[in-house]
Order: sequence, then C-alpha cells, then structure tokens
Amino acid sequence: MGNIIVVGSANLDMVCAVDKRPKSGETVLGNDFFTSPGGKGANQAVAASKLGGNVSIVACLGYDAFGDQMLENFENNNVSTNLITKKEGVSSGVASIVLSDNDNSIIVVQGANEKLDVDMVKQFEDELLKADIVLLQLEVPLKTVEYVINFCYENKIKVLLNPAPAVELSCEIIDRVSYLTPNEHEYKIVFNTQEEIPSILAKYPNKLIITEGSNGVRFHDGEQVRHVPSIKVDVKDTTGAGDTFNGALAAGITECKSLFDSVEYAVVASGISVTKLGAQPGMPTQVEVLKYLQNK
Repeated sequence: MGNIIVVGSANLDMVCAVDKRPKSGETVLGNDFFTSPGGKGANQAVAASKLGGNVSIVACLGYDAFGDQMLENFENNNVSTNLITKKEGVSSGVASIVLSDNDNSIIVVQGANEKLDVDMVKQFEDELLKADIVLLQLEVPLKTVEYVINFCYENKIKVLLNPAPAVELSCEIIDRVSYLTPNEHEYKIVFNTQEEIPSILAKYPNKLIITEGSNGVRFHDGEQVRHVPSIKVDVKDTTGAGDTFNGALAAGITECKSLFDSVEYAVVASGISVTKLGAQPGMPTQVEVLKYLQNK
C-alpha cells in the first residue's frame, strides 16, 4: 500500500452517554463516560493505518497530558509522529461529545489545532512529495489547507479533502482536489447551492463523493450516478464513522482499487465502526473489512 499523509486535527474526545440531551439550564444523569483520542485528522490517520496504510500525520499538539496521550496513541496505531509539532503556551485540542439516541452532538475546542499554520507545514514539504495521497479536513486553518492543496496540485499529488466542518470553498480549490467527500448537508454549504444531489454529482464526476449516513454513498462515474448502500449493523456509536470512511477511502485508492471498489470498501469500514463505542476503538482492521466483503 502507498504512502498516506494526513494534514489535520488531533483532539482528545471526552464522551458522555445519556438517555436524553440536557436542555438549557438542565442537569441530567449520564450512563457512561470515557476519553478517547480523536479529531478528524487523527481519526482518519488511525483508520487508514488500521486498514494497512503507511500513514504519517502533520499535526500540532500542546505540551500537556492530552498531547502526550495522543502521541502514544498514534504510536500504538502505527501512525508516524515524525511530522507532529508541539507548541508552547497552548493546550491540545479537545472535543466534548454527547451520545444519545444512537447519534452524537459535539463541541470542539481547537486549541493547538489552530496553530497548524503554513510555516509549520512547509517544514515537511519533502515528506509531502513522497505521498501517494494527502488527506485533509477543515478543523485546522483554511489557509493551511489551501496551501497544502496548491502544493500537491503543483506536484501532481492526489488530494482527498473531507470538507468538515463545512465552509464555502473557492472554485479553484474544488478544481484542484482529486476527491471531495461532503455529506448530504455539507455539500450545500461547500458549493453554496440548493441543487439536488444527482445534479451536483454530474458536474464533478469521479471527484465529488457524497455520504448520506444510513442511505449510503453516491458519486457520478462519468456516465451515471453510482450508489453504494450502507451495511446493516447494530448501531452503538456513530462518532468517527465519517472519518473511518475517509481514511478507508484513501487506503482503497492507494491500493489502486477502482473508485467504486474504494467507496464500497470505505462504506463497509464505516459501517463496522459504528458497532463499537468510541471513534478510534471502533475502527476495523483490513482483515475485518475484507472478511465482510468476501461473505456479503
């Protein structure tokens, strides 16, 4: 499998499981609490690594216990930490997650992720040149993301951009990424459009891949819209399902799978991931995904 470099966020997730979400001024009793390394960048890096990818992450952490915990977690999951910078005077990123009714609500405090600037990335340009694909999200500064996209475009390196949290993107950035993976709500923000999914997909064949949760994934292959349905599982925690999809998609693409096969691979991986609690603990291995595909 090829080299995958993730440029993105790393957080410590603090997760509360409750029967109902509290209203303003209300206190409710929770059923469970745990912490887990997270952040879209970190999640996608771990997902790709568990699926056999040769993965490094460009990220920024604080000099604190959370940062130490995340470094250890990367090492335990075979994600290279050589491209991580620690910064004085800022805390590592955290996310507060509430699980209720098989869904989640998330508050992210960016912390050191906000400090992942262009100068920090420039230190690692030689490593970026070795990548077969670069995986990006939007939990770090947009200027940094745009710089990486332009650098990769000029050097003919594939880029997979997961535009979350969603913002409107320029036509130039959309044109320069190889793959764009918003969900069924995010694409309207990214493109500033109210177009229906089949119409917008036809404008970006083999580039725009829209995830639709339990309804699966759609993309246009140049001739028609292709639909990959989700798999039927017992849902326990949807946290990190989208990140698993993106990490798995990058892994599939670097294995030279067709786009349809890569998307199917990613859909199965994300489906398996929601059967366990926690974003990263639920992410499947390559063996689990291949076993499911062989038995379907």
